Amino acid sequence: MDTKAKLESGLVQEANALHGRKLSSAKLRMTAAIAMVVVGSAWFAHSRGGNGSSADAPSAQLPQVGVSNPLMHELDTRLGFLGQFSAVDQVELRAQVGGTLTGIYFKDGDIVHKGDLLFTIDPIPYEIRLAQATAQLETATARLVLAERELRRAQELERNDAGTAQNVEQRTSDQQAAQAAVDDARAQIRDARFDLDHCRITARFTGRIGAHLVSVGNLIAGSRAATSPTTLLATLVSLDPIHLEFDMSESDFQTFSRYRTHLKGTPVEKVELALGSETGFTRQGAFDFINNVLDRSSGTILARATIANPDLLLTPGEFARVRLVVSDPAATLLVPDASVLPDQSQHVVMTVSPDGTVAPKQVEIGDIRGGLRVIRSGLTPNDRVIVDGLPYAAPGAKVATRDGTIPYAANQD
Repeated sequence: MDTKAKLESGLVQEANALHGRKLSSAKLRMTAAIAMVVVGSAWFAHSRGGNGSSADAPSAQLPQVGVSNPLMHELDTRLGFLGQFSAVDQVELRAQVGGTLTGIYFKDGDIVHKGDLLFTIDPIPYEIRLAQATAQLETATARLVLAERELRRAQELERNDAGTAQNVEQRTSDQQAAQAAVDDARAQIRDARFDLDHCRITARFTGRIGAHLVSVGNLIAGSRAATSPTTLLATLVSLDPIHLEFDMSESDFQTFSRYRTHLKGTPVEKVELALGSETGFTRQGAFDFINNVLDRSSGTILARATIANPDLLLTPGEFARVRLVVSDPAATLLVPDASVLPDQSQHVVMTVSPDGTVAPKQVEIGDIRGGLRVIRSGLTPNDRVIVDGLPYAAPGAKVATRDGTIPYAANQD
């Protein structure tokens, strides 16, 4: 008789015994249910034992993951930042003389060139002042001529003993005062001409001008002193070339300094950049400045590059992604970015040891290259990294492995 038949016979005998002892129908049903569970469990264990050895059962239930060795490529070391464009030259156009605005000679947003006329202020008051200064010069010149003649006459009389030395001194003083009046009149002319010339406001350099902030006919305030109130007329910014400013974190600055020292003082001269709508880093610029102190509040240091902008596409205030190459190509390990897991302020990669145990390894990561994450340290080329099935890989657990692949996308380098 097989095991199942024996168990069923025992169940019947137990039920009869209970019935014979006149148990309640509730106890009979409960006992029968428990016995059925025992029978089912025994039959399941018996059938599993008949199909294979008990040592093979746990192996068949191990979760399966895909593993691969880290991909190795010859790559240079790069640092990535988010930068913002700023104008090399930027000025606020303000008048140095006051008066009525009589003309605007540009359209808002135009590209203007150095020397182009932008605004005019009513010149009549300054023309009058120049004429007055010119008249004062003529008067002073006439008095100087008279004073020089009288001085020569007094000197001649003194030589002939017909005049006194006191008279000569008086005439000399008059001549010097007349000369000073002439010099003052000439200065007044220069001052009046300066004001008259600055009734015409021109572009100091080539660039894009903003919107005019004052309309024709308004009375504007002007002053030569920077501290005096003046009327802002417009702003002008240069466009070619243009600056790109970005902040390096303290760790990136240390990396930059480390590689710069490794290169024996050879300066990093090139940056690559991409606009928000661009997928590739197609533009280049010259790295030309890094500040001498870190900002204590943000823990960053300001760096700058100069970018050629002949098509005037780049605009001050616009953002761009910056890539800074700081070393020559070297052997670099790469893994899928999904295989790198955050662990508070650190990162770990799940690997599988030779005995099939999941072992996390702490790593230092770099940027994305070819669609993969650069691993700066923490892995070896022989490590088996889990690239598929991460949800089933708990640290210390046993897993079954299969070969996985790590594709490198050259068009995303």
